[in-house]
Amino acid sequence: MREGIRLGVDVGSVRVGLAASDPSGLLAIPERTLERDVEGGRDREEVAAEVTARAALEVVVGLPRSLSGQEGPAAEAARAWARELAALVRPVPVRLVDERLTTVDAHRRLRDSGVAGRQQRAVVDQAAAVLILQAALDAERTSGRPPGELVTLRKPRAKAKGQTR
Repeated sequence: MREGIRLGVDVGSVRVGLAASDPSGLLAIPERTLERDVEGGRDREEVAAEVTARAALEVVVGLPRSLSGQEGPAAEAARAWARELAALVRPVPVRLVDERLTTVDAHRRLRDSGVAGRQQRAVVDQAAAVLILQAALDAERTSGRPPGELVTLRKPRAKAKGQTR
């Protein structure tokens, strides 16, 4: 297992949840919720500042896929956000990991722990970021390889007709 702090990010349409790991990479901890700034990019700048302040080893961004594994507009937005973050934090790697149902699971866990519905809004994105990051940490510990898909700064080439990913 690689030593170093990782940051986990849940990118939503309104808010961005942020989590961090301990230096040994065993445990994900909620950090804060940022307001999403689609136009100005202030949310990405704040995450980039955290990467620098913590000397993060890498950033793990949740990729929202449907239950069937397909990618829709939310996944496309998360990919674009991750590419823009990667440009800000290079050479620190940014990785995309499957986050199916993490927000649903975060709501359930918060409800089960006694957090009321209205209070959940403030912390659900952090809780989802914790779930994303913890899954990535666990996957790396199990496989011995960094989790997910490395974000590159170039947009992927269009697929030829009949070609699958």
